[in-house]
Amino acid sequence: MSEDIYREFSASLRIFGEALDLSGISARLGLSPTHSHRRGEARTPKGTPYERDAWVFTVPVVRSRPLEEHLFELWCLLEPHAAYLRKLKETCAVDVFCGYRSNSDTAGFSVAPAALTIFTELGVPFGVSVIIA
Repeated sequence: MSEDIYREFSASLRIFGEALDLSGISARLGLSPTHSHRRGEARTPKGTPYERDAWVFTVPVVRSRPLEEHLFELWCLLEPHAAYLRKLKETCAVDVFCGYRSNSDTAGFSVAPAALTIFTELGVPFGVSVIIA
């Protein structure tokens, strides 16, 4: 019996740097991070420590929805703060992390051109982490 093919997506704003003002970023964006950590904190109980501070917000869109829906929702939340995020790039690493997970090595996806606005407006590259499991 064959397994049903699934596709899951995610999109996150990630900010990395030294001595980040985590609460200040949250206040400025009006968002609570879905993950944050400080340099030196352990990734896992026996893992290596993080090398930089991080503030990460993953948009709350159901993972089974297309990637473009995640990107549209993330941009809707971030667009009013685009100038702030571009300014942060002067001292921090700012990116949009996209994830794609499937159980098929031949299951692809497409993204509507309008959904890529977030990348051009923030001046960050479009990249996707692909996991086939």
